[in-house]
Amino acid sequence: MRGGFYHIQTYGCQMNVHESEKIAGQLEKRGFLPCENAEDADVIVFNTCCVRETAETKVYGHLGRIKSQKKSGAVLVVCGCMTQRADVAENLKKRCPFVDIIIGTFNQYMIGEYIDAFIGSGERIVEVWEHENGGSDGDIARASGVNAWLNIMYGCNNFCTYCIVPYVRGRERCRPIDDIVSDAERLIASGYKQITLLGQNVNSYIYKGKNFVDLLKCLEFDKKYRLKFMTSHPKDFSIALAERIARSKVLSHNLHLPVQSGSDRILAAMNRRYTRDDYLKKIQSVRDLIPDIGLSSDVMVGFPTETEEDFLDTLDLVENVRYNNLFMFIYSRRSGTPADKMPQLDYATKQKRIDRLIKAQFEISKSIADGYVGKRFEVLVAEKSGNKCFGKAENDAAISFEDKNDSISVGDFIEVKVTASKNANLIGEVTD
Repeated sequence: MRGGFYHIQTYGCQMNVHESEKIAGQLEKRGFLPCENAEDADVIVFNTCCVRETAETKVYGHLGRIKSQKKSGAVLVVCGCMTQRADVAENLKKRCPFVDIIIGTFNQYMIGEYIDAFIGSGERIVEVWEHENGGSDGDIARASGVNAWLNIMYGCNNFCTYCIVPYVRGRERCRPIDDIVSDAERLIASGYKQITLLGQNVNSYIYKGKNFVDLLKCLEFDKKYRLKFMTSHPKDFSIALAERIARSKVLSHNLHLPVQSGSDRILAAMNRRYTRDDYLKKIQSVRDLIPDIGLSSDVMVGFPTETEEDFLDTLDLVENVRYNNLFMFIYSRRSGTPADKMPQLDYATKQKRIDRLIKAQFEISKSIADGYVGKRFEVLVAEKSGNKCFGKAENDAAISFEDKNDSISVGDFIEVKVTASKNANLIGEVTD
């Protein structure tokens, strides 16, 4: 079978979103076109996540529904982080005999060949590699609008006690600087106005003696575009990187620096390898160098053994830093990690704590947004519907505004004055 329709369901982080673009590229190379509904597809792909136990449960639930929805002869593939674990792949093989192809993260780049083989033979394929074995991603069907994701590295060496990523993505492997620069140049030539560098910990990038700051210098093209990166690990974040952002013409004035907890005791239990004081000093250094920096972070509530005092330390840190955006999560057990064997908190306690944190952050975000009224920002237009435009400022603030003259296109950089804020949402108007 050549041609037909494909449908990809993506779970998890931006890394998985980009992996799905690579999968789509392989399918489109074979003549398949995307479709919105799984029941219309000839190839259905589940690109899975396993950071949280609940993610696996969700995948099994969705697979159960797909079993009755998929049309006769459709190929069903499950790949990604969840299936990289041998025990999970074996369990999936037994529980879901209607899944035709099961592969992991290390051989995901071969998904096109596996689909060809299954269509040719009709024989079920279950193949999970324990290590990377060369190969390239090939064509990429990008679906992220004005933004293009660009991997600079794969894997992780940190082994945070709550995280399964090093076990399913492997140890850190950094791409050559020349390859990254060539990819970036091609993306800009193709019309992308923003490039987001991806890695589990971009701050630890190192290739032939060149570090992440060296890489960023090489990406300082004399073109109009924005450069972003994610994710940074606080233990490796350097003042040199902050200085690079401050003097760069292309780097976005936005920093996502996941703190996870404001308690030194919990940070140690998480194996984060920095203290609260370390983190706050780095934040202050960043603000000294880049006063207009937009800050965001991840915070986990209810980590094993977290006390009320530990939680209050986190709440205090959040109120101290005053993040523009905060991604807040209740700790979810993940079998195969050290934290899974630690004493667990009851769900009601975790829920009450995160409710308090959400309320505090809402007031902070609202206050920051109110302070933007009257200020001007250069906005990269990401979406347009009728005369309504939506985009993000250099500090990652989201702003909506009207195109009264019908002269603005997606991908344009437009100066916008903020005229109002509604909760944490900004509304503006194009300046003359």
